[in-house]
Amino acid sequence: GVGAARAGNLTFMVGGVEQEFNAAKELLTCMGSNIIYCGEVGTGQAAKICNNMLLAISMIGTAEAMNLGIRF
Repeated sequence: GVGAARAGNLTFMVGGVEQEFNAAKELLTCMGSNIIYCGEVGTGQAAKICNNMLLAISMIGTAEAMNLGIRF
C-alpha cells in the first residue's frame, strides 16, 4: 500500500526480457525491497494476479469465520 511505497518496501514481480529487467532493477530498488524476475513478458502480471487471488481468498475465509463466530 501507500505506507510500503513511502518506506520503499514494495514488491515488484517483473516479466520481460532478462537484460531489460536487469537494466531496470536498479531503478525498481529505489521503490521496493523485493524485486522478483518471473520470466517472459506477462509472467509478472500472472504472479501478481495469483497473489491477489490468494489474499482475497484469505480475507473471505477470515470474514466468514468471524461471521460464524458472531452467530454462534
